[in-house]
Amino acid sequence: KISKEESTYKLCRVRKVFRGLRGTPYCTTHDGRTLRYPDPEVKSNDTVRVEIPSGKMLDHVKFEAGNTAMIRGGNNMGRVGTIMHRERHPGSFEIVHLKDAAGHTFATRLQNVFVIGKGTKPWISLPKGNGIKLSIVEDRAAKMAK
Repeated sequence: KISKEESTYKLCRVRKVFRGLRGTPYCTTHDGRTLRYPDPEVKSNDTVRVEIPSGKMLDHVKFEAGNTAMIRGGNNMGRVGTIMHRERHPGSFEIVHLKDAAGHTFATRLQNVFVIGKGTKPWISLPKGNGIKLSIVEDRAAKMAK
């Protein structure tokens, strides 16, 4: 359930930061929004908190080790974890390693990672299970207990 306060903003992943006409700074987000005059600290892959009624940027969180992220594509979709490190592979896909609350480590491509909070505190409410993937045995046991 989303709280009343949480329903007034949205998290957007920054795709690109550039300068437009007459040097005006812009950033584009994953959902097609274009934000004028973003914070100079905002770079590609960061997450910005956008106020829904006005479309203004409220806050941002950097894509860096130690921040909480959710996976939005691939086999690990829906998992939530803390970013451990990022492997750079020029000319190929960059890989990000994460660790979930249960202590399991997993890796995915950079474009599948969406930062959702600073440190271990997410800015949004997490889905049922808090983004932890159960093993086949644990999943079956949970279903049989119902």
